[in-house]
Amino acid sequence: MMSFLSKRSVLEGLKSAKASKTKEWRDNLPTWCPGCGHFTGLHGLYEAVERLKIPQKDFVVVSGIGCSGRFPFFIKGFGLHGLHGRALPIATGIKIANPALTVVVVGGDGDGVGIGGGHFPHAARSNFNLTYILLDNSIYGLTKGQISPTSPMGMKSGTSPYGNIARPVNPTTLALAYGATFVARVFSRERDMVSDVITRAIQHKGFSFIHDLSPCVVFNKLVTYNSWHEVVTDLPADYDTQDRSKAMGLAGSIDPIYLGIFLQEHIPSFDDLSQQVKKGLIHPA
Repeated sequence: MMSFLSKRSVLEGLKSAKASKTKEWRDNLPTWCPGCGHFTGLHGLYEAVERLKIPQKDFVVVSGIGCSGRFPFFIKGFGLHGLHGRALPIATGIKIANPALTVVVVGGDGDGVGIGGGHFPHAARSNFNLTYILLDNSIYGLTKGQISPTSPMGMKSGTSPYGNIARPVNPTTLALAYGATFVARVFSRERDMVSDVITRAIQHKGFSFIHDLSPCVVFNKLVTYNSWHEVVTDLPADYDTQDRSKAMGLAGSIDPIYLGIFLQEHIPSFDDLSQQVKKGLIHPA
């Protein structure tokens, strides 16, 4: 049974969706389960691209496999639904071929830090001018509920009937360790925050990463709107987003789990550097 808080989140999401003025960017109707946290991420992306007035012909969304993989079908613009875990290399290829495009990558926890975990550090350290939204529901939802790399220890599932014995990874701290220049965490119950952070991430020049806590209300009964709601809180108001070491410490906290922008560094992106190398303005050491 869906909890009271989950029901309220669903109703608030429906109310927000009706109030949204982003119909210009909507395409096929989403086919996710009612209450899925991914609705908030999708509407956040709708609002961000409309707010930034990005022409649809200049926008590309790339996904891998999983519930998050459906994003390209639900948003107008160019899209590519790639292989499981291969969204980032596809997106970097698109960006290298045409740096003028705005490229957003969407993945789940299984797609992003499981199957595609090997691509994440290299896209981040190269500082490709991409936005990567990782929708984390701590389970493989599309295939009906196996543990994922972010599932908590002890969690029972079809593949862990006695309880998960592996420690979960933290996608936010991974992004910081890999050298991403924009790192944030949001919660799908906070739609305004999701929209604002996606907007700022797309504006960022370099690799921007957003870890979205996005509950699966059907197959994950342990990690829920309720369980996250009880432990999330905003970063301190006077927090300095230039301090990577401090960001790592706060991103690693599990009680509370902090939300907000942990880090934003302004250094040349892969696109900028590659253009300068081509013009002979700089020579890699």
